[in-house]
Amino acid sequence: MVRPNLAKGLCVLCKGSRNLCGKDACPIIMKQQALIPMKKIDFTSADLFGSSPPAFFVGRYNYPNVLVGPMIPPMVGKGEEIQILDRPDLWYGKQIEELVSYRTKLVRSAFRVNVKRFQDSRSLELSQELAMAEHTVDTEVKFEKEPKFKIIFDSHSQPMGPIGHIEKLRLAENPKINLFIDKTVQDTDFKANSAVGYLYSQGLPLSNIIRVLSAGLLGVKKNRRLVPTRWAITASDDIISKNIINRLKDFPEIDKYQVFSSKYLDNNFYILLLPKEWGFEQLETWSGKSSFNPHKDPVIVADSEFYKGRKTYASRVTGAYYAARLAVAEYLLRCRKQATAVVFREVSSGYIVPLGVWVIRETVRDAFKKPSEIFETLKQALKYIGRNFHTPLRSWMKKSEILDNVIKQRTLLDYIKLKTKSIKPK
Repeated sequence: MVRPNLAKGLCVLCKGSRNLCGKDACPIIMKQQALIPMKKIDFTSADLFGSSPPAFFVGRYNYPNVLVGPMIPPMVGKGEEIQILDRPDLWYGKQIEELVSYRTKLVRSAFRVNVKRFQDSRSLELSQELAMAEHTVDTEVKFEKEPKFKIIFDSHSQPMGPIGHIEKLRLAENPKINLFIDKTVQDTDFKANSAVGYLYSQGLPLSNIIRVLSAGLLGVKKNRRLVPTRWAITASDDIISKNIINRLKDFPEIDKYQVFSSKYLDNNFYILLLPKEWGFEQLETWSGKSSFNPHKDPVIVADSEFYKGRKTYASRVTGAYYAARLAVAEYLLRCRKQATAVVFREVSSGYIVPLGVWVIRETVRDAFKKPSEIFETLKQALKYIGRNFHTPLRSWMKKSEILDNVIKQRTLLDYIKLKTKSIKPK
């Protein structure tokens, strides 16, 4: 049978996670993950004892009846060598092989539960206690049979390692729970959006917030439910960035064009800040022959919002949009300024498997730690950006709604000024 040609750009829109081609598993990811050297865990028993970082996952397949459970390495410890296994905010600068090794060490201890009807599950109750923990938790699990070694890559969440189905779960110690998390979990009238914003304002790592949201521990009591991990990641990025953006709108605009940049794992980022009211756009180019673009020519996707924000999901850039928007909003809040931001992301062949939107969030955050290039005009700023990409600037411009709008506005203003000057007073 001859395989039908996929529409150009379909794989870029899907990124291996939306099954747009109709296949059960993404053939691109399956092929690429075979290229990564992985140290396998040899399971010789159906029993596992280890220190969870803590880590907890909720799957999305077969929703609302999903697989959930804690993630546990076959090792014991209290230091950073355990905690880092599930802390993407500490991963920036690590190479793909090292990142994959973190995740292959975490065994997913899974059981199936309905996201809304889970109150009588003892395994889930223990998993939720672990999800609230501030530090590592010694955990013991007996599986139905020896876990299977495999690793799953996803464009939104970090890679997932081996999996085994739980027969019995036990926490070998009482978890130490963060005071702010305990407060929000106990408050059953505290709306989930407000709870996420509150935890962020108290300085909790984003991974901790995502974990308790995913575990169904936030929100009004009757509305609480488990949230698939990849959805919880995007929801947290979205909620927190919206809260910040509302504050930015009270600040003055920046007064010059600024360009920031960073490159990581063959993801090349340039962030353009324009001296205008709040707006945001993310443009992504997947170079020809890169992981999700088997074609010769680059594929560009874009999503954007103007001052009033978005009413629909950013379905082309997906979770990366909200991750980058959070990083931009955080920077502007520190500066007490507002601006229109355009994020350019060029993905090349070295990014062989998706590692999650943390790559986008942390690389954009890194860009803002460095001095910016300052320009007097938009033309100068765009010329500088264009020199640093393989993708021609004109290709970016064709996809950019914000830049198109800015240029048209400028052209109209110039026309009005010209007409005004041409009218001579009598």
